[in-house]
Amino acid sequence: MATGDVYESVAALNEYLLFHYGSEEEILPYTFGPRDALNFAVRTVSECLDLNSLPADARAFDVGCAVGRSSFELARFCRNVVGLDFSSAFVAAADALAKRGQLPYARIVCGEIVEQAVARVPDGIDRSRVRFVQGDAGNLSEEFADFDVVHAANLLCRLPNPRSFLERLPALVTTGGKLILATPCTWLEAFTPKSNWLGGTDQCRDTLNRVVEVLKPAFSLEKTIDLPFLIREHERKFQWNVSQASVWQRL
Repeated sequence: MATGDVYESVAALNEYLLFHYGSEEEILPYTFGPRDALNFAVRTVSECLDLNSLPADARAFDVGCAVGRSSFELARFCRNVVGLDFSSAFVAAADALAKRGQLPYARIVCGEIVEQAVARVPDGIDRSRVRFVQGDAGNLSEEFADFDVVHAANLLCRLPNPRSFLERLPALVTTGGKLILATPCTWLEAFTPKSNWLGGTDQCRDTLNRVVEVLKPAFSLEKTIDLPFLIREHERKFQWNVSQASVWQRL
């Protein structure tokens, strides 16, 4: 399978639906384990954004939205939310959730054993505020501009040219608006040519330093947060990661 098709597979779709919508017990059924790493797609909004500072008619753009949980969380506080992802499978699932509020999927127990589950958008969220589109974060249309909130979680190190995406951000965020970036800094040549890495090399180890270099003419860095997250592969195998989140204000 080509790298570009990784996020189109049924296995990836099911894994991300569980990651975004699974209950704590469904993802981590053990009494031990890193429970503070659960609900990542909610925490990138709730722990990074001062929700009381948003205008009443706030508009949000969730770039690299995957199956949409953060987009729906933004809809609690924003009148209009656009979620964009390169994966047509992810966007179709997110769109189905926006229309129907739930979507059946299967999660792996062990080997070829699976069990059925249902992803559900939480009660109290106005799903009509959210729309999902398929698109390339590295080649965004000019129609995407002047948002009050731009959210891009675990996207940067999956782009062929992350610097180009960062350079596009000033046009995406309105003056005084907020930008949330989060990345586990997993630089791999399968996704990003080494010449385009923003960190992870002898020349520059720290990704945040490179991000600051690009963004500082147009943004003010407000805070950084380490956000752990847990992805369940099957009932006895998990990925524990720490994403480096940074919150910015558009000058």
